[in-house]
Amino acid sequence: MSQHADTHHEEFHYHAPGLQHQFEDMKQQEESVSIGMWMFLVQEIMFFGGLFTAYLVFRSRFPLAFAEASNHLNAFWGGLNTLVLIVSSLTMALAVFYAQRGNRNMQVIMIILTMIFGATFLGVKVIEYTDKYNTGLVPVTGWNKKTKKNAEQHAAEPAKKEQAFTLPLIETSAAASAATEEHAAPYVNPKGEFQWNSGRHVFDYAIEKEKGGKAYLTEAERVGYFSQGEFDPNKYRDKIRIFYYIYFVMTGLHALHMIIGLGLMSWLLWAAFRGSFGPEYFAPVEMSGLYWHFVDIVWIFLFPLLYLLGRHFLAGGTH
Repeated sequence: MSQHADTHHEEFHYHAPGLQHQFEDMKQQEESVSIGMWMFLVQEIMFFGGLFTAYLVFRSRFPLAFAEASNHLNAFWGGLNTLVLIVSSLTMALAVFYAQRGNRNMQVIMIILTMIFGATFLGVKVIEYTDKYNTGLVPVTGWNKKTKKNAEQHAAEPAKKEQAFTLPLIETSAAASAATEEHAAPYVNPKGEFQWNSGRHVFDYAIEKEKGGKAYLTEAERVGYFSQGEFDPNKYRDKIRIFYYIYFVMTGLHALHMIIGLGLMSWLLWAAFRGSFGPEYFAPVEMSGLYWHFVDIVWIFLFPLLYLLGRHFLAGGTH
């Protein structure tokens, strides 16, 4: 009997909470999970790195058009979202801290707060995207708000088109003011095309500085903004359109990562409420925190590059 009891005791193995069968112990499992997450984040860095490279290439070629487009973005909303994500990183870090301490209630509270901040971020993006839709700044034809022309606008259109192609390279302040008023015409977009109705303030500023002896235009801009030596608003609009392509791709992919993060938080909330995490097992919370911090860091780079570019041309921008 004694021999049988000893054999039964030797066959018993203790498994720590959360230990998967393919790992020998928690240390091995935690190292494997950590390496896997960091490898995933490295490929995410390479993915976003390609987008940042494309941005820098076009930004170096057409800085004035990019600054013009950037000045039209609402820096308040961008700054608010930056603050929201910074605070959400704090609450996520606290969720990891309380998971390590085995405090279930505080885990749940911190995860809920993180989700609230993430949802707030997405809500602000909806506000911004809606504004772009209503003002014709979505770069894909047909994806903007469609409006019909009334009789007065239809009659005035030929005169506006003729004047738009005769804007000189160097003009007086009065002419620049008239052009700005012209660009502020009511929104008319029967086909939902990309439009630029916010003037060319940055370009005019640069031209005034060039008259004073400073070189502001790049070689690509001297070709890309003009037709037969005359400023071409259509070509200028096309360069601004490139900015909005990059803006929507980068912020849209970032928002998609945020939605995925909220999905992870939903699962974490359910698991934390069940008391699954404690001092011996908190890797899921820690790895989800790494992902959340990465998404926040990407926005830290996006905010100044997209929202604060060229603010020095105008005092506080056009908004």
